[in-house]
Amino acid sequence: MNSQGPIRVLIAKPGLDGHDRGAKIVARALRDAGMEVIYTGLRQTPEQIVSAAEQEDATVIGLSILSGAHLYLFERVFQLLKEKNMEDVAVMGGGIIPDEDAEKLKEMGVKLIFTPGASLQTIVDEVRKMAQ
Repeated sequence: MNSQGPIRVLIAKPGLDGHDRGAKIVARALRDAGMEVIYTGLRQTPEQIVSAAEQEDATVIGLSILSGAHLYLFERVFQLLKEKNMEDVAVMGGGIIPDEDAEKLKEMGVKLIFTPGASLQTIVDEVRKMAQ
């Protein structure tokens, strides 16, 4: 992880999911906590997300997924990070993710998973810990 300067978090909405209220709320909370936050907007491909993370020198990638395609999308992001030698970028996720899928995501390498109802302070605190 990057211990120099502020934590740089890229928040992305991959796939066809068109609901981004939660992602925007988390992005604002992280920004208000002193992190540099880049929000990529809706309907991003894994390729666009990893490219943006590379260009922005992101410390953390946060994927917000409500569509049910989380296993495929996270797996593809990890493949691309590996191809670009960016495996030091931490990946977290949020959204509607069943417990059994959360375990699979953690096995893939997802560091943090937040589901609806997670407190913003908990998210901020956990991202800080993860990025150290």
